[in-house]
Amino acid sequence: MSNQKAVTPSKPNKVSGIKAVFANCSLKKEKEGSHTTVLMSVADKIMRDHGIETEYVHMAEHQVAFGVQPDMTEHGWDRDDWPQLWKKFRDADILVVGTPIWLGEESSVCRLLIERLYAMSAMLNDQGQSIFYNKVGGVVVTGNEDGIKHCSMTVLYALQHLGYVIPPQVDCGWIGEAGPGPSYADEREDKSPVGFDNEFTQRNATIMTWNLIHMAKMLKDAGGIPRYGNDRNAWQAGSRYDYEEPGSRR
Repeated sequence: MSNQKAVTPSKPNKVSGIKAVFANCSLKKEKEGSHTTVLMSVADKIMRDHGIETEYVHMAEHQVAFGVQPDMTEHGWDRDDWPQLWKKFRDADILVVGTPIWLGEESSVCRLLIERLYAMSAMLNDQGQSIFYNKVGGVVVTGNEDGIKHCSMTVLYALQHLGYVIPPQVDCGWIGEAGPGPSYADEREDKSPVGFDNEFTQRNATIMTWNLIHMAKMLKDAGGIPRYGNDRNAWQAGSRYDYEEPGSRR
């Protein structure tokens, strides 16, 4: 082991002009009953303390229609709250998706959110890139069964496929003993909250939050991802960015 004394790096200056949206995909109708809300609040507070504007969306409080079109009222549904909710996601630089685990998978509400984000994937920014370019994403998972890494894998894959930048180590979670039992933030017999003393969860939640902050600021300061090679409008117009048909080079 190293004998070097650990030195805490200097805290970065507060940032401005960065927005984050926390999307809780709990199956509970009201956010007050959601254990996932409590763990997400750790990241929320760190971001707010660092100058980031945050907004919370509890998906189950809204009537979001199933489908992969921007507005499902144009496809047979009487009501769809997604077009209004979408503005929050469109304007955010950081997205944190929170989901409980059910049967080893993320919640059905989480899959619905991903599908509705996918519905917007034809939209482009002013550089001809996916509308999701230059945004960063992370995931928070809670439950009483194994599956944190599996749920994180599927959610983060979906986000990066849409165009989100996924920084390193941007998943965190808490799971109790397998089977029925207390969930994150429930009280033990001695009134202490379950999970708050779990250093693995504390550490990963903190690392996730700061990596999201760092990457969002880096992208903002750099003016975003360069457009060369990913401008869809230019591709449609005939640009091929050095692509060659396989076997054409001898």
